[in-house]
Amino acid sequence: MKEQDISRRRFIGSAALAAAGVAFASKAGFAASLFQSKPDSKINGVQIGVITYSYRSMPGSAEQLLQYIIQDNINTIELMGDAAEAFAGAPARVSGEDYAAHAKKMADWRASVPADKFVELRKMYNDAGVKIHAWKPNALGAKNTDAEIDYAFNMGKALGVTHVTVELPADDAQTKRLGEFAEKHKIYVGYHAHLQATPILWDTALGQNKWNAINLDIGHYTAGTSTSPVDFILKNHERIVSMHLKDRKYHDGPNMPWGQGDTPIAEVLKLMQKNKYKFPATIELEYNIPADSDAVKEVAKCRAFAAQALS
Repeated sequence: MKEQDISRRRFIGSAALAAAGVAFASKAGFAASLFQSKPDSKINGVQIGVITYSYRSMPGSAEQLLQYIIQDNINTIELMGDAAEAFAGAPARVSGEDYAAHAKKMADWRASVPADKFVELRKMYNDAGVKIHAWKPNALGAKNTDAEIDYAFNMGKALGVTHVTVELPADDAQTKRLGEFAEKHKIYVGYHAHLQATPILWDTALGQNKWNAINLDIGHYTAGTSTSPVDFILKNHERIVSMHLKDRKYHDGPNMPWGQGDTPIAEVLKLMQKNKYKFPATIELEYNIPADSDAVKEVAKCRAFAAQALS
């Protein structure tokens, strides 16, 4: 029997166990953490994390996100920019406000905001046992000012990240620009790709600067290339700063509950374990959440799948 078939059978049992555990955690609420040690999702040598985008279907303040992360027993995250900026007092977009006008307000705010609230956010998460290994600010685009890009890296330092993440630009001039900022700040920029992923997609950016790196999404890579990402990982592991885990079908196929798509999640995790790769493998929940469930319960199922694969 193929390893992936085995992992799919195991997933059924693991998912049921996870769902039961989360049901209890949901009733107990955040106070349950008083009776538990700090979260730990380094599983037999492989660091499992979560991107906070996974909880987008739920109320998403920085404090609420931390509760979900702890309930899911995860100790490292990629933090989306909106929650961090809201915590730091960013101006909210008001009803009817022109996008360009709000972008100007955000640029002005980013150019002058002190790091204090970002340091406070880092401390709140770290005190709870959660590290912020990466953050994805909405400030790294071609239309963002140099001051905004400096802000993105400076606040990344305040949050304690090793890298910021951004969608891979189509313009090589922008990856060159971002690479120079990354080198200046000594924080990597990890480029994320969707269905445009190919084995050579990142080559130009990687060749421009050693601080340009890969934020690999193995689900998108599988769906976009209709092949396994294993060879790509073996070739490029030294330039991967973090990796998103999700399950998709070949040929631009849909996101699926883990174990039901074509993405070899278990094989990739075992490869990380065998070769002692240190970059985090980050859960990104993108399949449709069942009507009787929620994002916290589904992330718990994904974590259980990973734990089973690495047992």
